[in-house]
Amino acid sequence: MHKITVIFCTLLLTACLGIPDNVKVVQSVDASQYLGTWYEIARLEQSFEKGLTQITATYSKNADGSIKVINRGFNAKTNTWKVAEGKAYFIDPPNADNTNTGKLKVSFFGPFYGAYNIIELDRPYYNYVMICGSDKSYLWILSRTPQLTYPIKQHLISQAKELGFDTDKLIHVEQQGEVINYKAGPHVK
Repeated sequence: MHKITVIFCTLLLTACLGIPDNVKVVQSVDASQYLGTWYEIARLEQSFEKGLTQITATYSKNADGSIKVINRGFNAKTNTWKVAEGKAYFIDPPNADNTNTGKLKVSFFGPFYGAYNIIELDRPYYNYVMICGSDKSYLWILSRTPQLTYPIKQHLISQAKELGFDTDKLIHVEQQGEVINYKAGPHVK
């Protein structure tokens, strides 16, 4: 019976850390460039973010080499900020150039981890990213700024739709802050 429990737990954890069908992770992520604050632009609704606006994710390096994750969002009904702290690890060994594949595991609840798959990343500038979980009910579009230009946002949404995500159910997150009026084309300041 003990062997069956171990096999079941292994399969369950593997499923939670998997990648959805027909989706590939980015093959080269420079962790030091990825660190910092990201603004949530759009997401598929999740219970832990329901009703929140002004959502940010801030990543920093822990002494043990893991990545500290601080997710923060504002609940207008209660006029309070909801903050969750977690920890993330790259799953695959580092690449020869010391970058990592975009496959991570993240936990906000002790020993239980979920998949954090980077499936699109603006390289080399790291201005936007698209992330999914272990299945197609988890999707986030993040940006370094509170707004993302329309052409880039639409490109990411179209790409997600082609991969089989239900983009009609995307929540477009209300953000406050500097409104940046980007010109068409290159968006680097």
